[in-house]
Amino acid sequence: MTGRAARYLRGRRSLLVALLATLLLSVLCALPVRAWADGGEQAQEDSAIDETAGFGLNGFVRYNRGAQRLVDDTDLGYRFPVAEGSTVVVINMPQSIWVHVDPDAAQAAGFEADDEDDVNALIALIKQLDETHSRGGVLLADEDKVWVVSTQDEVVDGSYRYIFRAQVGDGYYTSVQPAEVAQGATPSETAAVSGLDLGEGALWVDNAQLVAAADVAMEAAPTWQDELVAFFTGLDMRPFWVSLKTSAVALVVTFVLGLVAAWKTMGTSSRLKGLLDSVFTIPMVLPPTVCGFLLLLLFGQSTPVGRWLIEHGVALVFTWPAAVISAIVVSFPLMYRTALGAFEGLDAQMLDAARTLGWSEARIFRRLMLPLAWPSIAAGTVLAFARAMGEFGCTLFFAGNYAGETQTIPIAIYFQWMSGNTDVALFWVIVVILFSFLVILFINIYTARSQRYRARGISRAERRQMAASGKADALEEHGGDALRIDREALSELLLGGCPTDAASTEGRR
Repeated sequence: MTGRAARYLRGRRSLLVALLATLLLSVLCALPVRAWADGGEQAQEDSAIDETAGFGLNGFVRYNRGAQRLVDDTDLGYRFPVAEGSTVVVINMPQSIWVHVDPDAAQAAGFEADDEDDVNALIALIKQLDETHSRGGVLLADEDKVWVVSTQDEVVDGSYRYIFRAQVGDGYYTSVQPAEVAQGATPSETAAVSGLDLGEGALWVDNAQLVAAADVAMEAAPTWQDELVAFFTGLDMRPFWVSLKTSAVALVVTFVLGLVAAWKTMGTSSRLKGLLDSVFTIPMVLPPTVCGFLLLLLFGQSTPVGRWLIEHGVALVFTWPAAVISAIVVSFPLMYRTALGAFEGLDAQMLDAARTLGWSEARIFRRLMLPLAWPSIAAGTVLAFARAMGEFGCTLFFAGNYAGETQTIPIAIYFQWMSGNTDVALFWVIVVILFSFLVILFINIYTARSQRYRARGISRAERRQMAASGKADALEEHGGDALRIDREALSELLLGGCPTDAASTEGRR
C-alpha cells in the first residue's frame, strides 16, 4: 500500500470515528434525565412514597394560577380548585408555606401532624413532587420560608384569610380572602375597597392525596431502552422540519441575492461601494432582536408599507414567510461578504483580458468569476445555511412561536427549557451541535480537496522552487481564489477551446 493510500484510509477512519462518537454522545445526552432502572417498581410520575414513614402521596397537581370569578354566584375571592380526591392542600403564602391535611385521611394513612418525623417526611415528599411538576417555575424547595403542617380548615396569615377546602355545589376550592370581610360585602368588594390584591396572597397551590404506603400508585420501573423509546415516541419533530424548510428556502434567495450584490458592489465606484457594503453588512453586526423589531415595524400596521400589504391581503407578521424573511436577513451578510472577498481576490488582469476579447460582464461573471471563486462561494453558502438554521431573536420577534409553523429549533430549545422540558431542550441542543460540527467538517474537507485539485497543475520543480523561496502556496500569489493559468490555458478558456495555429503563433512571436 502506498503512503498516499495509507493516509487516505487513516483520514477516512478518523472521520468515521468522529462521526460515530458524536452520534453516540447525542443519543446519550438526549436520554431523559430520569434515573434508569433494570426492573422492580417505582412510584408513578404524580406519586411519591416514603417507606420508612409508612405513607405517600398520589395524584399530585400544581396550580400556578387561580381565578377571581364567581362560582355558582358565590364569591370566594381569589380561588384555586381542589383536585378530586385530594386530601392535602399546600399554599405558598407571602411569608410562609401552609400544608393542610385532612384529619380522616391522616388517620387512615398513619400520619400524625404532631410527629416531627412524619412532618419532615411529608414536606420532603411535597418538595420532591413540586419539583417534577414545576415546569421550569419556582420551586418550594428554593423558598426560604417557614413550613406549617396543620389540620385546620382555615387560617389567617397577615392581611389574608385562607380557607383550604371551601365547598360550593359539588366542588371544593382553596379560597384567599381578606382577613376581615365587611358585613354585607363580598370578599372581592372588600379587597377592592381596601386596595388589597388577593392574587398576591397565594403564589401557587399544590394538591395531593395522602395514603398509606401500600396504597401508593406504583408502576414497573422502565429500562433505559423503554425510556429511550418513550422519549423519541413523544418527541415533536416539527421544529426540525420547520427549520429545514425555512433555511432551505432562505438559502436559495440568499445565494442569488448575495452573489448579485457582491458582483454589482465590486464594479461600483469606491464611494458608492462603501455605502452599499455598509448597508449589506449591517445585519451581521446588529443584534438579531433589533433586526426582528425593525421588520416588525416595517411590515406591521405602523408603516405605510405594512398597511398597504395588509390592505391587499398580504399579512406577513407571525407567519411562516416572516420566518423565511428573518432567516434571509440574518444569513445574507455571510453570503455577501464571502462572495465579495472571493471576487476581489481574483486576478484583475485575467478579467481585463476577457474584456479585451469582447466578453460581456455577464459572461465574465458566469464563465470566469463563478468557477474560479466557487470554493469560497460554496463555503459561504454552507455558513449562510447554518446561520439561517440557528436564527432565534429575529424570528421570534417577527414570526413568533407557533408550533409546526414558525417554531424553529432554537425557539423550541428556549420554550422547552422555560416549560421545564429539559430533556427535549437538551436533545435539540445536541442536534444543533452535531449539525454545526458537520458544517465545519464539510467546509474543511471541501477546502482541502479544492487545494489539492488546484495543486495538481504545479510541477515538482515548481513545488521545489516554491519551497526554496519560502512561498507557502503559489495559488495565493494573486490572493483569494486566483489560479495561475499559463497563456495556452487562458487562451483556450477565453476562446472557447478553439485550437491555436502553431505557425501563426510563431509569427506573432
